[in-house]
Amino acid sequence: MASVATIARVSAILLLCLALRGCDGKFPFNAAEALAKARAAAVGNVGPDVKHFNVLDYGAKADGKTDSSINFIRAFKAACNYNGNAMMVIPDGNFLIGPVIFSGPCFNPSPLIIQANGMVKAQSDISYYAGGADDTDWITFQSIDGLILTGHGTFHGQGAEVWKYNNCGKKSNCVRLPATLKFIKVNDAIIRGITSIDAKGFHIFISMSQNFRIFNIKLVAPAESPNTDGIHMSKSNLVKISKSIVATGDDCVSMIQGSTNISVKKVFCGPGHGFSIGSLGHYDAEADVKGIVVKNCSLTDTDNGLRIKTYKNSSPSKASGIIFRDIVMTRVKNPIIIDQEYGNRRSNEPSKVSISDVFYTNIRGTTISKVAVDLTCSSSNPCQGIHLNNVNLQYAGLPNDNLPFSSNCVNAKVAYVGAQSPLPCH
Repeated sequence: MASVATIARVSAILLLCLALRGCDGKFPFNAAEALAKARAAAVGNVGPDVKHFNVLDYGAKADGKTDSSINFIRAFKAACNYNGNAMMVIPDGNFLIGPVIFSGPCFNPSPLIIQANGMVKAQSDISYYAGGADDTDWITFQSIDGLILTGHGTFHGQGAEVWKYNNCGKKSNCVRLPATLKFIKVNDAIIRGITSIDAKGFHIFISMSQNFRIFNIKLVAPAESPNTDGIHMSKSNLVKISKSIVATGDDCVSMIQGSTNISVKKVFCGPGHGFSIGSLGHYDAEADVKGIVVKNCSLTDTDNGLRIKTYKNSSPSKASGIIFRDIVMTRVKNPIIIDQEYGNRRSNEPSKVSISDVFYTNIRGTTISKVAVDLTCSSSNPCQGIHLNNVNLQYAGLPNDNLPFSSNCVNAKVAYVGAQSPLPCH
């Protein structure tokens, strides 16, 4: 049996290990320090203790024609396996790569830095991306604790070449097109400064990750591009998005099952489908959605504004603790919408998703829809605790539309505070 002195010594070592650095050799993640490092790394100011792993040194060609996929992977592996502070460098220039997977765990004591300053283009031929939903993405980061992706670089998905293959508008069980940047099981991460253009599918896809911060990025695709969500997330906790521009053909930010403690602030959205929670009720044993804050954002010419959508099926889950606050809208089609009949309105089966404690506060601007507040909830699980506080939306659609400017509420318990335009539901 171990002596009391031995147990005390081991306990002291463990406490010191946790206080100073992780027992796996990593320092605890400090978000403020990591963000400062991301800003500095964007211009190469990282200090002499950080070893550089330049993709050019591993054979990548900046001619925009030579496939440099294996060279990017080799540079990443060398940086990830380095037992010291490391930065993978994608310098100015044009690079062409196909699908790559950057997989950890990494051995760096501080977050691994990816300095992306060049133009990185995806192979446009869809045959490069095969094998099902989990294998169709372009650049995948997985199983990494501590990651900084920063720089003034651009990731060009060449989506215009493949959008014609998207059939998700016709089939519910479709295979999605490749996401540009996928993060799976990535914790303690910062994405800052980069641009994503014409993604084949989602621009950024985050799943099974925690403590994720996204700042000052730009995501762009034509309004008619299918399923090009800006930032799509599932089964992730503590994600903060701010000071970014999202102009795509689908949701600017979409949060599906298992999204918890999400903050979206100072994001400009448009064109696109707005900020969406859901679709929910799509999978068996879905994880709940809770703790969502969308604040100080603006939307222009979007199909939807603030949307919660669920399928009509038997998959039960909950969406609760949702705050939409200080939102400005310009010519938004469906400014405030809860749609629990999404996807299959002909079905007689009500949605089993329970929606509660949703707050819309200081929502103002213009809409092209005569029904500016549309709360269509489930007959078996009516929405509970819906709060509309100071909603000021004005009609800016067709001048000869004689229908009344109104609200619609079905199976929803709504509380009103302050001015309301359109008028509250009766």
